[in-house]
Amino acid sequence: MLVSTKLAINYVILALIATAANIGAQDLVIHVYSGAFDILASVMAGTGVGLVVKYILDKRYIFHFRAHSVAHDTQTFALYTVMGLATTVVFWGFEFGFHYLFGTREMRYLGGIIGLGLGYLMKYHLDKRYVFRAGAQ
Repeated sequence: MLVSTKLAINYVILALIATAANIGAQDLVIHVYSGAFDILASVMAGTGVGLVVKYILDKRYIFHFRAHSVAHDTQTFALYTVMGLATTVVFWGFEFGFHYLFGTREMRYLGGIIGLGLGYLMKYHLDKRYVFRAGAQ
């Protein structure tokens, strides 16, 4: 199997794990909190959980990154988070867009899954170029 094909398959599998963590966290928040900002709270919680899970998986299994220190890892995570801001706009746009258009939890989650998929595709290229580039390690 080509190295690029194996990398793509691994990336998709890890993205699915992070997506499941994100949507799972959202669903948990919706079940626990049903106030005025329940959807916003759930999407923010899911985003946070997904970010941490995806960072841990990407740095270890996709980019084989090893931080020199806690400070270096923190700095790398901060840059990873900044690179994720644009992709979060895509993700949230789809999720909130589907919520607005269809008005159901299932369709909101479907929008979130589509947005995450597109965002993760963009994020891989941003992370490869700016976060985990060979000289940054």
